[in-house]
Amino acid sequence: MGSPSAPAPIIVVRKKKGHAGHHGGAWKVAYADFVTAMMALFMVLWLLSSSEKVKKAVGGYFQDPTGNGKMSGSNMAGAGEALTVAKDDMSKLKEKLQQAMRELPKFEQMKDNIEVTVTAEGLRIELLEKEGGLFFENGSPKPLDKGNELIRMMGSQLKSLPNKLLIEGHTDAKPYASEAGYTNWELSADRANSARRILQEAGVEGNHIAQIRGFADQHLRDAKQPLNPMNRRVSVLVQYREPPADVALAAAPATHGSPAPAANSAPASHAPPAAPKSGH
Repeated sequence: MGSPSAPAPIIVVRKKKGHAGHHGGAWKVAYADFVTAMMALFMVLWLLSSSEKVKKAVGGYFQDPTGNGKMSGSNMAGAGEALTVAKDDMSKLKEKLQQAMRELPKFEQMKDNIEVTVTAEGLRIELLEKEGGLFFENGSPKPLDKGNELIRMMGSQLKSLPNKLLIEGHTDAKPYASEAGYTNWELSADRANSARRILQEAGVEGNHIAQIRGFADQHLRDAKQPLNPMNRRVSVLVQYREPPADVALAAAPATHGSPAPAANSAPASHAPPAAPKSGH
């Protein structure tokens, strides 16, 4: 008899179910492409129904995605277009004010003491004094005829604007000598408040005046010559309607010895002495 045969090998056949081996994750890529296309479609439809200002802003972003080309004093990328438009508006207002000033009867006598500039905060109008007084009486918050006429003209031009106004008063570094305790702080605030009253008499709404500031001699225009009469000035700032946050923070005044008067403060109750010894 022959020897017994070896056992036959056992063969196991495993069948793969489903189609994962055939398709993989290709469907996910197709679905992502579809969602992207739908998003692009909705963006195009939104742009078609948007205003020209929005279209210009979006177009400006694609021309300069970083926003550096038209930031206009802001460090927020892509936010420059709105501020650029605002600056264009301020430039037009500047031209309009300068034209109105030129029509004043005594403009030639004071043109070198009026400065109008577009800044990061808005349109700043500065009335710079000269020796002996030009816009305000010497050492007093009472405006002279030229100052009254000029500020009233400004009010007639600004009363129809929705922008907020900020009014500042400044003095030179010469101490205001008086026995009643009246100082450059009170004088700068009172002159700003006098300008505020004239602007309101000319039609500017009270709720458009955001702040009244008195800085005394803490923000000298000519720091090298602290007694320069041009350090004595009143400024009216026409603010941007919606300034960027960083510009608004930069515009906040620092504290210098004595606080500036609060916003929309009532006229100071201090009466200046009859015979002031200061040259302000």
